Amino acid sequence: MKNEKDILEKLGIETLNVMQEKAKSAIQMNNEVMLLSPTGTGKTLAFVLPLIQQIDAELNQAQLMIVVPSRELAIQIEQVIREMGSGIKVNAVYGGRSVKKDLIELDHEPQIIVGTPGRLADHLRRDTLTITSIKTLVLDEFDKSLEVGFDKEMQEISSALQNVTKKVLTSATEVVNVPKFVGFKKPIILDFLDQKKDKLVVQLALTKEKDKLFGLLKLLNHLGDEPGLIFCNFKDSIQRVSQYMNEHHVDHGVFYGGIEQKDRERALIKFRNGTHRLLIATDLAARGLDIPEIKFIIHYHLPHSIEEFIHRNGRTARMHSKGTAYILQYEKENLPEYLAKNKFESLNCDKLDNVKKNKRPNMLTLFVSGGRKDKISKGDLAGFFLKQGGIEKNELGVIELKNDCAFVGVTAKNSTHLITKLNNQRLKKKKVRVYLVE
Repeated sequence: MKNEKDILEKLGIETLNVMQEKAKSAIQMNNEVMLLSPTGTGKTLAFVLPLIQQIDAELNQAQLMIVVPSRELAIQIEQVIREMGSGIKVNAVYGGRSVKKDLIELDHEPQIIVGTPGRLADHLRRDTLTITSIKTLVLDEFDKSLEVGFDKEMQEISSALQNVTKKVLTSATEVVNVPKFVGFKKPIILDFLDQKKDKLVVQLALTKEKDKLFGLLKLLNHLGDEPGLIFCNFKDSIQRVSQYMNEHHVDHGVFYGGIEQKDRERALIKFRNGTHRLLIATDLAARGLDIPEIKFIIHYHLPHSIEEFIHRNGRTARMHSKGTAYILQYEKENLPEYLAKNKFESLNCDKLDNVKKNKRPNMLTLFVSGGRKDKISKGDLAGFFLKQGGIEKNELGVIELKNDCAFVGVTAKNSTHLITKLNNQRLKKKKVRVYLVE
């Protein structure tokens, strides 16, 4: 097992932040911990780092279960644990992919299992996972799991895990009631929810037209080429906004529940590596996703509750950075009741000047048909593109390694050359396909 210093170095992190240090200490010393901290402050590392040190590397059975509200968060946590390079086996299970694929992976039992409540409960009913050695249960963003109707499954999971001695709950909003099935008696509560207030600016972006599309375009041109998120309440609205952006040559991605899981994953990958600077999304993207530091969010529609408003805003002003949340609003429209008493600075979208128009991305994403199961590492991929591809280090972007494939960000000017040169070439012992992710 690697020590903490080696793990942080592997993740490219110099030091833990204050919240992570206090959470680590509390989780090491207590069996009941509730961690309340805004989205984007590093909660995953805060609980995984101390808990992974307690795993018995010689015992090839599940010892830690992490329950999450969404498949994207399950994938993200699995990836973080893999990137720690600890040698601990981890698998994520979630709805939206075949149970058969789960069973193949679970045939060699993981020491850490991450999953959504529905899929985890399904595996417990099927008896496809050994649970006798699970001593630690984490309910990550557990309020969201309750909110989306997973309370029955979460209760089923808690009841089934008879040997659990340590429980950790996390949330990005204040929790009023912890359900009885959690079994908390006297938890240590770490509340960091106030640490973000001075970093976030909220502004009204007013439009003269009831149809806010032109105002949105003016605001985006004013903001320039900074990375940002645009939140809509409905998939139909996303499609309408996306079509308008396409008509005005504003590059972007979309992310909502109505598209295939593969397309959702690729939208996030392209957003992370800079292929897309804008992502239009529903509240599915409001929490728990591994996305880069973004400079702003825009509420094209306001959510129905203050909790979701807070979660959306949590996508910007993360960690040590500042950010702005814009409420795009028809000037004769009233704010919802939960915001009515707030006084926000306002700007008139129609009078905004262009800073610099959104341009076509200078990074594109290439697919490589080889991954971890082929014994391929990120270092192998970097060497493949730098040496065989003949590009400079600054022309290579983010590399995301999956079990059976990889995604590599490259400068747009090199994409055609790289595909021609690398497609059907050998990467280690495997002949790989390389092509552009559309």
